[in-house]
Amino acid sequence: MNSPSAEITRYSLTSLSSGPQRRSGERHLTLLRVGALTIGDRRELCLVRNISSRGMMVRVFSALVPGEAVKVELKHGDTMDGEVRWVDGQSAGIEFARTIDVLSLIAPSPGADQPRMPRIEVDCGAWLRQGAHVQRARARNISQGGICLDVRSPVAADLEVVVSLAGLAPLVGSVRWSGDSVCGVAFHSPLPVDGLMGFLRELQRLAGDRPDPLLANASQR
Repeated sequence: MNSPSAEITRYSLTSLSSGPQRRSGERHLTLLRVGALTIGDRRELCLVRNISSRGMMVRVFSALVPGEAVKVELKHGDTMDGEVRWVDGQSAGIEFARTIDVLSLIAPSPGADQPRMPRIEVDCGAWLRQGAHVQRARARNISQGGICLDVRSPVAADLEVVVSLAGLAPLVGSVRWSGDSVCGVAFHSPLPVDGLMGFLRELQRLAGDRPDPLLANASQR
């Protein structure tokens, strides 16, 4: 695919990282998530670019100051305290006063008619089989509809593959785009929400407490 990537909100189960840059052939269907910030006596919207359990990177539309206290609203009526850690132009890093459950932000409500879950950034081992060739891979993000993998050897586009991840049944799909060390796979059938949530919860449980680059000084990013 040759179309440019759409802007998305990136969700991380542990700390945020810059990670690999989006490949030019990767297409995202998830739009930027809108949040709200309260700074003193003013309230304004922001666009959430990255979010982890400890903080978020946002695009803001008025001046913020490092060290400034803010209130963050990601779900209607549910606010939490935060602090501006760095500002770089219209981007800012905000640290939450308490850790949050990222998966609770994206899990559909029982019985609700909601769109598919967005892509979630992960970092776990996988196996990729294409025909008789099987190779180790590393999952970088996953959604109900597909997965992005770092691979050791190139895979052919448009052919059927099987992706194996611990805790999930083998996932059959087709390679939608491919580079020297990365590929995107579209599943033939959407992953059930319950299965994907269970898989993500286990990854979240196993994740270690790593430093969060989002909260570092902007000059160090």
